[in-house]
Amino acid sequence: MLMASRFLRRHSPMMSGPDVLELQTLLAVQGLDPGPLDGIFGPLTELALRRFQKCQNLQDDGLAGTDTWRALTRGYDYGAVEVPDEEPVPDEEPVEGPVENTAALPKIHVHVDTRILTMIRGGTITAYPVAVGKTSTPSPVGEWKVVFKSMNPGGPFGTRWMRLSVPWGGYGIHGTNNPNSIGKAVSHGCIRLYNVDVEKLYNLTPIGTPVSITGTVRKIRTLKYGMRGEDVLQVEQMLFDLGYMSLSPNSFYGRATQRAVQAFQRDHKLARTGRVGRSTLKALQVAYDRTMDDINP
Repeated sequence: MLMASRFLRRHSPMMSGPDVLELQTLLAVQGLDPGPLDGIFGPLTELALRRFQKCQNLQDDGLAGTDTWRALTRGYDYGAVEVPDEEPVPDEEPVEGPVENTAALPKIHVHVDTRILTMIRGGTITAYPVAVGKTSTPSPVGEWKVVFKSMNPGGPFGTRWMRLSVPWGGYGIHGTNNPNSIGKAVSHGCIRLYNVDVEKLYNLTPIGTPVSITGTVRKIRTLKYGMRGEDVLQVEQMLFDLGYMSLSPNSFYGRATQRAVQAFQRDHKLARTGRVGRSTLKALQVAYDRTMDDINP
């Protein structure tokens, strides 16, 4: 389980969306040149990102992950209220001004276990089915607010985008180009709705609207020989799909899993510990996304 939104990176075709536009804007604020602020991750955006990472003593891999987002948004205030198991880091100011009368705002609640979003507005409760983060990249449980909105972002974001005040990635509530995904745990942490539903929700959601995401919080642990669990199964499945395991995943971290992890670590120039900690898990998720051509939010 990795607390990260989709990894923004060079890809063919080029990745695009409101999260890329935000990344470009933050790089420009740092005095770097990401090229046109067009929401398309091109060569200039990668170059600016690598320069920022070098200046921050981060791994200059040209990939916008958790550490890069934290560094970029440091010094901004998105108004995050609670960040379970994470050190809160201030985030970016909303593009539109905050709503002063918070008592008049609607409230949005997302329950990741039931995959239902409810809006409470003026005594009326409306419920919508949603897609949420998969167990390897879960939706961020906590108390947030809507800090930015945009119409017709297109592609996997569907017809509407509402950015949440999560400081370690580009999380939001949005539409979809894959309606069959609604009701499932398949995203990189974002909350997806049918386009017809997100359009209704968008019109009723001012900047500053509080969003509560609740559900099972899965602890991140270092996986090693002898362990069992769903997180072991997730790692084994990725190793299997990447060709490092020949045995079917079985949720037990045995010798075969340990050898597969060591082989992966060797190929990705990581310490060959045979354990899956944060660095190995991130590298594994990135490799999996690239191999599976997964660029969805």
